[in-house]
Amino acid sequence: MASVISVLGSTGSIGTQTLDVARMHDLKISALTANSNITLLEKQAREFHPKMVAVLDMGAAAQLKIALSDTDIDVFCGEEGIIKAATEESCDTVVNSIVGVAGLVPTLEAIKAGKNLALANKETLVAGGRLVMKAVDSYGVKLYPVDSEHSAIFQCLQGCPKGSLKKIILTASGGSFFGKKKDELENVNVRQALSHPNWEMGAKITIDSATMMNKGLEVIEASWLFGCGDKDIDVLIHRESIIHSMIQLKDNSVIAQLGVPDMRIPIQYALTYPKRLPSPVKELDLSEIGSMSFYKPDYETFVCLAVCRDALRRGGLYPTVANAANEAAVGMFLREQIRFLDIGDIVSEAVGSFNENKEDFTLEDILSADRQTRAKVREKFGHSTY
Repeated sequence: MASVISVLGSTGSIGTQTLDVARMHDLKISALTANSNITLLEKQAREFHPKMVAVLDMGAAAQLKIALSDTDIDVFCGEEGIIKAATEESCDTVVNSIVGVAGLVPTLEAIKAGKNLALANKETLVAGGRLVMKAVDSYGVKLYPVDSEHSAIFQCLQGCPKGSLKKIILTASGGSFFGKKKDELENVNVRQALSHPNWEMGAKITIDSATMMNKGLEVIEASWLFGCGDKDIDVLIHRESIIHSMIQLKDNSVIAQLGVPDMRIPIQYALTYPKRLPSPVKELDLSEIGSMSFYKPDYETFVCLAVCRDALRRGGLYPTVANAANEAAVGMFLREQIRFLDIGDIVSEAVGSFNENKEDFTLEDILSADRQTRAKVREKFGHSTY
């Protein structure tokens, strides 16, 4: 069980819910970080009294330093500041909820510093899974998944004999546009895409849910966390988001983890494992749910899911390229520079045109592929509007 935690991305959705869990169980906080939301970060710092805070935006960090001048809390800025938070000496567990591939370097640095990881940053494993899992093994730290689906799988596997797993079944809500076909998605807007039926999440992950890219990333993440190939991972649409994922064992028994759709359950399990403590989440009443539904995913309409599976099969840097193209495309969609369906086309084109793959890649190879992919996407689509 974690005793002192550092929260990377403390002002985001996962970060604020992590602090709910910390508040309930009196977990000590050693460091907090944010991109630029210093108003909330100052409030969090004054409540939890960490040793340090870090802000990626240098101007915002300067303002926060003035605001916290009446405290003994150190304020740092930029990527170096985030890494300092990830390696803060007194913490034993780092909660990484930074959005995007920006979370990769802090993850690796935390591992090198001997910190256990509660990982909510799926892009870390998508882009750098081989490096991350090798580092986890080399430095002898623990990695606990925070994504609700991967936490569910992790929970289902507890007590299962080694070698008994047949396949993983990742459940998906289907996002904002479940059941829609391409012609119905031609003119959807940002507001509609951000209207998720079950979960309250940040903008980027909500768009990823709408395109099903989020599930594609989770397929890749699951392959690294649980040592499974693409053929061993199924995706099932489950609109109610009550079953968070399942495993099928070799005797064809299926074990599922259920709960209300609240991220504080997987966050708390990652921080208190192997204990099961009271949580701030309401009790699940299946009689209120009444019934649950299941559907096969539509790979033709939601092409991002298919592209991610293809990238996983190709291996090497292909998942990095898929992720980078998606991050760039989602940013442009949120700025209303491209249409919703363009996101899938951009990711598909980026993966299809990539021809500089490496199986034995380094961190610099990942960062280079990421930069080049983003640059190509911005060059081709960045100035378009609709």
